[in-house]
Parts: sequence; structure tokens; C-alpha cells
Amino acid sequence: MAQQNDGSGRAPVVIVRPTTSVTSGVAVTQKLVGAAVAFGDILRRTFGPNGLDKMMYKSNGENAITNDGAKIVADLLVKHPAAKAFVQLAESQENACGDGVTGCLLFASELMKEAGRLLERGVHPLVLVEAYQESIDETLKILERLSMDDIGENALHSVARTSMVGKSAEAGGNHLARLLVECMMTIQASGRPVRAENVRMTKRGHDSLKETRLVKGVIIDKKFDSERTPRIVEPAKILALTCPLTIQKTKRDAEIEIERPEQMIAFLDAEEELIQSKIDALVNSSARVVFTSKEVDDRIQHACNDIGILLVAMMEDDGIEDIAAATGASLINHLDDISSEHLGSVQSALVDVSEHEDGRRTRLIVDVGEHSGLVTIDVGGGQGAAVEEYIRAMYDALRSLESVIEHPATLLGGGSFHMAASLHLRERAESIAGRQRLAIEGFARALETIPSTLALNAGEDQIDTLLQLRAAQRNKSNQFGVCKDGSIGEIENVLLSSFTVSHALQAAVETACGLLRVDQVISSRGD
Repeated sequence: MAQQNDGSGRAPVVIVRPTTSVTSGVAVTQKLVGAAVAFGDILRRTFGPNGLDKMMYKSNGENAITNDGAKIVADLLVKHPAAKAFVQLAESQENACGDGVTGCLLFASELMKEAGRLLERGVHPLVLVEAYQESIDETLKILERLSMDDIGENALHSVARTSMVGKSAEAGGNHLARLLVECMMTIQASGRPVRAENVRMTKRGHDSLKETRLVKGVIIDKKFDSERTPRIVEPAKILALTCPLTIQKTKRDAEIEIERPEQMIAFLDAEEELIQSKIDALVNSSARVVFTSKEVDDRIQHACNDIGILLVAMMEDDGIEDIAAATGASLINHLDDISSEHLGSVQSALVDVSEHEDGRRTRLIVDVGEHSGLVTIDVGGGQGAAVEEYIRAMYDALRSLESVIEHPATLLGGGSFHMAASLHLRERAESIAGRQRLAIEGFARALETIPSTLALNAGEDQIDTLLQLRAAQRNKSNQFGVCKDGSIGEIENVLLSSFTVSHALQAAVETACGLLRVDQVISSRGD
């Protein structure tokens, strides 16, 4: 701590390190707006159906190719405090909705850019905050008015397709959209919560991406003897155990002295009786398929194979829980607890064998049927980055479907809603006298960044496109938006989740308002 005389007779107290820098006034605005604009520039070219991918190369040698905003932001090494606020914004949108991250960040970036212009012109930050909060309230009213409550099967297909547009999974088209909708409908029919987390994805390692298929059950990737493993080709009961099928060992070491051969024979007979009792318990359960998360004695394994019971040992904890969730079986911790109500059911359980460069691969495909509580998407293709991006795109689409099913409302895409909200705010601003009007107009311009970016990535002039879209919505209908080729037309079969759009707008405004309240930036690094 140091003291200096500033000529006024008072000695100000310095309570920070000499290397600390304190930024105030317009310089703070420049710091915050600069970080926001940088984020917007990084993601702008990835947005929409004509968005391009980013290749990210890490220092450890890993690389990824993606246009998913959440993935890009998560892999960036961010140090700037304002930029970290945008990282948290992306995480919030991804956790809440699973989609819409890029649009959310673009809108937040544009809000900060508009705020930066007005702050430099002397508008007070709190005036901006108040105007932004009033504007988002009006925007949400427009969103509610334009939302459609029809979430029939065609609407769900459209939501899934729209979520995958511009990503590698778009190549799957209508087939993949129907497959994803079937996933959610199967889970809904089982009575379980319709969540994307109830959908598993596995890599087949061969065929093409277009040959991705749905298994209404689970796929277990383990080594199986395809010749000895029983084939379950008709409906059967299933048993899920969390106990070992072996002779229990004592916790303390003990020695048994055997003096006569009869004692040894009696000892072995007793062991065989224990093994046989466990086999009898499995047979009497009427289950033809048995899974356990613990080890199994080889004698029990061979006996089950001989009598046609499919017994799978050493399942992962997550794996045995998935089996129970899919089949409706209850996890049992002791053979004495087995009863008919604890059993699940399957339609078939077959070993799938495929040849790969690194050897032979076996998987057990457990088909539960139409009421499976858990489904698996078997993704075709290799093991490279293309498949990873394919899976990421499908998961985003599943999260969008989950959002629409939980909050049944959709909006037309193509920037049609954003332009409608922008026009409404411009009209509202005409009736307001004062600097608040400038902030509302800035909010309206920020909304237009969505159709503007769609036009930019389609190779069209942004200004001409916005002027045409404004005219089309004023003179014809608010269903007009930016089509895939960049032209202005009536939007059909391009639907977004209203909840996803609403959350993105509100989260972006909250982040922008939080940054606008910043008066000073204090950096201990001195930068």
C-alpha cells in the first residue's frame, strides 16, 4: 500500500498492486463490445442452412470439424472476462434447450454492438438496460402470438429437419427426421419421460451414415461366442441382477484340513450343490435372458448355454440400468428375491458379428419392441470426425423435439419471427419520446441480425434482403422469411421450438444487461 499527495492536501490510499490496471468510462465499453463482436464474428459464418464448419486444432493434437456453436465455444480457450460471460451464456442455452446456441450468441453480440454505439453518444447504461428489458417483454408477446400449438407428427418431423439443417446430419433428410421422431414416440408410449437422455447412440463402424437405424432396445458391445451364445428369436422374459453368480468367498482367509478322501468328495459335492441351486433358481424364474453386473461361475455359464438361457456377465453399472429401463425389469440383488413382477420382457436378443480392420467385433442387439423405455440409434459409418458431428447434430435435433413435446409450441423459421418482432418494436419506438427510443430501435436492429446473417451466408446482399423482407411482412404476411437460397419467400415446413427461441432471447438480454451495468474493469494482470 502506497500514499501519494495529489496537491489537495489529501493522501489517497492505493489498495491494489502496482501492476493492476483500472479501466473506466468509454474504454470499458470498448473492451466489452470488442469481446462481444469477436464472438459474433467467430460464429456468424456457421449460422443457418448455408453455414460453414470450423476446424479446431488443439495443442494436444486433437482436432474437430463442426459448426455447432456449443462445441465451438466449449473448445475455445477464453481469457477475456466479457468473453467468459458469453461462454456461460452458451452453456446456459445448451443445458436448457440443447440447440439455438449460435443464434443466441449472435443476438447477444449484436445487442452489445448497438449498446456500444449508444453509450458513445452519451446514453446512460441504465437507460439501455431498462429499454432492453421492456423490448424483450414486447418481443415475447409477439412470440406468443405467432406461436403455433399444432405439434402433430408432421410438425415434429419439421422441427427435427430444421434442427439438422446446415449440419452433416442434414444428408439423412426425411428418413433421419422420421427416425428421431420415432425414438421419442417410442419412449412416450412406454410411459417414461420423453427425454433425449433416454436415447443411446452407438457407432456401428461400417456401412454408410445413411444406413443409420433405430433399435427399440439396447446394444451391448462385448465379446460373445457367436456359436455358443443362445439365440433368442421370440418374446422372452428377462432378469436383471446386481449380484454375482459364483461361490461366495469368505472375507477372512481360512484353511480346511482334509484327512480322508470322503471329506474331499463331500466338500466338492457341497460346492456342486450350491452351483446347481443357483442354476435351478435361474431356470425356475422362467427368464430366458439373464444379465448381471457381477461375475459368473464358468459352470453356471456353460449350463445356461446348454439349456438355452442367454446369460451375460460383468455388465457395466450404466449398462445394467439401461437394460432395466428398456425392458421394464427390476434390479435384483439376490436370487431369493426373484418373482414374476421383477421380470422384464424382450422380443429378441441376437449376436451381431462384423469384421473390422482391427479384428472381429461382436455386439448383442436386444430388441424390446414398441414399448421400450429406452432406444438406441445405431449410427452407420466409420469412427472419424464425420460420425461425431453426425451424432452431435442428431442429439441437437432430439433436444429440440424434447423441447417441443414438453412445451408444445412452434415458430416459423427463416428469421420471419425476428423480423415481425423487429417491425413491432420499430412502431412502438415511434410513440416514445426520449433516449429510450434509441435503445428500442437498437434492440429491433439486433433482432434483424438473424435474417441478415441467413442472407449473408446464402451469398445475398444483407441490406437488400432486409429491405425486401420488411416490405414483404408489411404488405403481405409475417410468414415471409429468408429461404435456403437467400431469397424472400413464404416459409413452409421450417419450424423452431418456441421455448428454445424464447430462452435464447431472454438469456441473451440478461447477459447483455449484466455487462452494460459494468462501470470499471479491474485487471490484476495489468492488461
